[in-house]
Amino acid sequence: MFQKSSICYLSFPDSHSGCLGDTQFSFRMRQCGGQRSPWHANDRHYHSRAPVTLQREPAHYFGYVYFRQVKDSSVKRGYFQKSLVLVSRLPFVRLFQALLSLIAPEYFDKLAPCLEAVCSEIDQWPVPLPGQTLNLPVMGVVVQVHIPARVDKSESSPLKQCDQENLLPAPMVLPSVHELDLFRCFRPVLTHVQTLWELMLLGEPLLVLAPSPDVSSEMVLALTSCLQPLRFCCDFRPYFTIHDSEFKEFTTRTQAPPNVVLGVTNPFFIKTLQHWPHILRVGEPKMSGDLPKQVKLKKPSRLKTLDTKPGLYTAYTAYLHRDKALLKRLLKGVQKKRPSDVQSALLRRHLLELTQSFIIPLEHYMASLMPLQKSITPWKTPPQIRPFSQDDFLRSLEHAGPQLTCILKGDWLGLYRRFFKSPHFDGWYRQRHKEMALKLEALHLEAICEANIETWMKDKSEVEVVDLVLKLREKLVRAQGHQLPVKEATLQRTQLYIEMVIGSLPKDLQAVLCPP
Repeated sequence: MFQKSSICYLSFPDSHSGCLGDTQFSFRMRQCGGQRSPWHANDRHYHSRAPVTLQREPAHYFGYVYFRQVKDSSVKRGYFQKSLVLVSRLPFVRLFQALLSLIAPEYFDKLAPCLEAVCSEIDQWPVPLPGQTLNLPVMGVVVQVHIPARVDKSESSPLKQCDQENLLPAPMVLPSVHELDLFRCFRPVLTHVQTLWELMLLGEPLLVLAPSPDVSSEMVLALTSCLQPLRFCCDFRPYFTIHDSEFKEFTTRTQAPPNVVLGVTNPFFIKTLQHWPHILRVGEPKMSGDLPKQVKLKKPSRLKTLDTKPGLYTAYTAYLHRDKALLKRLLKGVQKKRPSDVQSALLRRHLLELTQSFIIPLEHYMASLMPLQKSITPWKTPPQIRPFSQDDFLRSLEHAGPQLTCILKGDWLGLYRRFFKSPHFDGWYRQRHKEMALKLEALHLEAICEANIETWMKDKSEVEVVDLVLKLREKLVRAQGHQLPVKEATLQRTQLYIEMVIGSLPKDLQAVLCPP
């Protein structure tokens, strides 16, 4: 089980954050002992349909916190301070924050009995299935959410009006389970969004120093979400304190800084992590309609340990030229008082298109490594996926590079070369290779099902026939567990083949293969 003391430390703003009133933020922590939780059938089903960016964390927990600090003369310290924390493996930040905003104020007034009732209601909720719209009752409110699926469009799925017709009271509709107000998060760093996107893409270590846990956690979550549809393969901590069990691991100087995005509020980290290559210092958020003063790019040598002004302290030079048209559109939106969610959609689409322009050439090259379908024959082991050659890929960019889908100029080749050394290339390649290997196995199973099995069996020994039965059974189990992408008709045909082959064997072997 996870460490209670770590959750306690991460659930309260440290003394440097003057958080009065109600504050919501989130954290992410490693499972105690580094053990991964056992897989359940529900996990496999969910993972086969959910976007890679929304899959359950096998070795980390997310903590979603609602913290209240108000003056109270009846308390010895003069303040009422309490946090309600929801712990989950799912990165549904919007859903869980909305849930806490309903539960926590009531809990602070009524305490334990209220939580018992809420837990009883949540226990009755259905399992989240990608592609479904769920109505989740809690405390007299129905929260309606859509669980994204891989086949959804990249935009948030609008909830259909018909889903709300028969619900009384009218539901509280959440437009997304996970998307933050990206524009609000990035307001102070809009001029550097592309540089920050590159740093995320390359898996660079980044320290985010913010005035409070809510600003810190939202900035880190916004940064790690800007690579969608790519999975963020590095470690990230939306809020981190000096009391964390991994403090020594992250702050050691005996080795290179780890690939982690670290959100902190304690200025002590500036001194401890001076050797980190990139430090982003953001100030208090400004709620006025105007765009806040943008942080400046500064050399790391300008870091002052005690009074560090807002800025992106880095010696990094971006590979791609800045998209000035995007900044103009966003600034125009500020002048016209365009709603923040519309500004966020603009920004999210820009980052999505940028990531897709970068990834599409890799996808095309990877697809070319797949053996041709005509080379897959039923009674031979399928051919191997050809190895990825970085040089061949870079040569292919001349006629099939990102310039086909992106107007941005810059050193794309240099960016790809550096990307090859990052955890994100490794994560992307492993995922794609695994999907292609499963596709290859599925094509092989289909080839077997389309072949004349009786002709094959005529000159085969019993050992070879039994071997075929065992192999077909193994493939069938994998396919039924949603691991192989095959049609239902192929599954039924495989089952018939197995029964037919077993029926051709002597009775003693049939008894071994099909025990009563």
